[in-house]
Amino acid sequence: MLKKRVITALWGIPLLIAAIWFDEPLPWFTIVLAGWGTLAVLEFYRMLHDGMATSLILFGSIWTALFIISPHCPSSMATPVLLTSAVVVSLIGLLAHRPQDTAFRSWAWAMAGILYIGWLLSHFVALRGLEEGRDWVFLALFVTWASDSLAFFVGRRFGRHKLAPAISPGKTREGAVGGICGAILMSILFLAPTPFQLPIAAWQVILLSILVSIFGQLGDLVESLLKRNMGVKDSGNLMPGHGGLLDRIDSIVFAGVVVYYYVIWVIA
Repeated sequence: MLKKRVITALWGIPLLIAAIWFDEPLPWFTIVLAGWGTLAVLEFYRMLHDGMATSLILFGSIWTALFIISPHCPSSMATPVLLTSAVVVSLIGLLAHRPQDTAFRSWAWAMAGILYIGWLLSHFVALRGLEEGRDWVFLALFVTWASDSLAFFVGRRFGRHKLAPAISPGKTREGAVGGICGAILMSILFLAPTPFQLPIAAWQVILLSILVSIFGQLGDLVESLLKRNMGVKDSGNLMPGHGGLLDRIDSIVFAGVVVYYYVIWVIA
C-alpha cells in the first residue's frame, strides 16, 4: 500500500505543481481543479445508500464545476447568483423527482456536494488570483502534505492514544502532534531564500502553517465521518494506494479556505 501511495504521488504531485506554476496564459490550475472537483463530487454522490436521480447528479456536478471556476468571473455577484440558482433550480427540479418520498433527502445531498467540494475548492482558485497567489497555494498544499505525511508516520510508530476512535480509529493524538510538527518544518521553505519565500514575518508563516495543519486534520476527520456514515472504506479507487479523488482533498479543502481568509483578513 505504501509503495502504491509513493508511486501515485511521484507522478501526481509534479503535474499539479506544474499546473500551479504555469497558470498563465491558460488557467491550468483552475482546469485541473475543476476536473478533479467534478470527479470527486461524483464519488461523493456514489457513496449514498439510496442513490440519487441522474438529473440531480448531473446538476450537482455542473454546479460544482461552476463554483470552482467562479473566481474568474469579474462580478462580485458570481457566488450569490450560483448559490441562489443552485437552490432554486434544484428545488424546482424536485417536482419531477422519482421516487418523491426521497426527493428532499436527495436534494440535501446534492447541495452538500456542491458546497463541500465546489464552493470550498473555489477558494483555491481565488487564492491563486491574489498577489503572491502562486506561493500561497503552494504553502496550503505543501504544508498539508507535510502534515499528513508526518502524522501518518508518527502515528504509525509512536501512536498510543486515540484521537477520535468513534470516527477514525487509526488516528492518534501523537500523530496529530506529529502533523503539526511537520507543518512547522515545511514552513521553513517559505521563510528561507527560495522561489517560494513569502514577504511576511516568520511568526505569521509558522502560525498559518499550524492553522493549516489543524484544520487539515479536522477536514480529514470530517471525511472519515462521512465514509463511516456511508459504510465505505474509500470514496473510490482512481488513486492507487490513496483511494478516491475525494480522499485526496479531504484535508486540502479546509486548508485552502484557511489560507485564503488569513491572507485577505490578516495579511492584506
